[in-house]
Amino acid sequence: MCGIVGLFLKNPALSSSLGSHLKTMLIGMTERGPDSSGFAVYRADQPAGFSKITLYHPDPAYDWPAVAAALDPAAKITVNASHAVLSAPGAAGDLLARLPADVAVMGYGAEIEIYKDVGLPEEVADRFGLAEMTGSHGIGHTRMATESAVTTAHSHPFIAGPDICLVHNGSLSNYNRLRSWLIRRGMTFTTDNDSEVAARYVAFRMGQGLPLREALKAGLRDLDGFYTFAIGTRDGFAVLRDGIACKPAVLAETDDWVAMASEFRSLAALPGVDKAKVWEPAPGVVYSWSDESLEQAA
Repeated sequence: MCGIVGLFLKNPALSSSLGSHLKTMLIGMTERGPDSSGFAVYRADQPAGFSKITLYHPDPAYDWPAVAAALDPAAKITVNASHAVLSAPGAAGDLLARLPADVAVMGYGAEIEIYKDVGLPEEVADRFGLAEMTGSHGIGHTRMATESAVTTAHSHPFIAGPDICLVHNGSLSNYNRLRSWLIRRGMTFTTDNDSEVAARYVAFRMGQGLPLREALKAGLRDLDGFYTFAIGTRDGFAVLRDGIACKPAVLAETDDWVAMASEFRSLAALPGVDKAKVWEPAPGVVYSWSDESLEQAA
């Protein structure tokens, strides 16, 4: 049992409160996931042509400035607890290939930042200063480990591509077979977590040329089990429940924002929720919101 949340701010004037709202939503899911927690926030705060990479190392004295200096004179790095956000000119893929082998990549793209760690959701949120973070949207996860270790690496979100990440509530029954299938096709893994398999699956299908919506629809055929996914993208987020939809989920929308959570308690403190449209997402339907459009399609 885990808890997932997502918040997309349709009103840019609310961007300064993204982190505080996301923190409250994560704390609301504590009983569903007390082992570890994590979140992704999206914010356009760097020059054009720069990529952003969130890195992790357990050593609090790790020499992060040396990592930036070795990549590019224009690179900058911001340390946040055990994580560091590297901003440097160039494509993310090129930068990833030049990173030292002893650092773990949490996320990469143009706007995404991913922070995750062991501990109660409130503790993890405070560790990284979530309440003070600004941005356009974000997703989060609280974990109750059932099939793999309680570590930073096993925590969610899992990156699935540039500015694309996934959080998952549920369990996949065929993830070991699917992991082997993906490895034979060139995908790599850092954990034995079934949610990482889901993220890599989405990445693989998108690498074949499918847009996100179609990649998620393909998963309805290939991913066995029960699940609710929230997927963060550069300009919004998407939600998908499996065809049976036994895992709880609720969506709410106002003129200012759209949000999802495993339970309504994580939506109850959002501004204007008393006037929001609230509904349960239907089984097997991809819901997505972005800067360009607001749509629902089967």
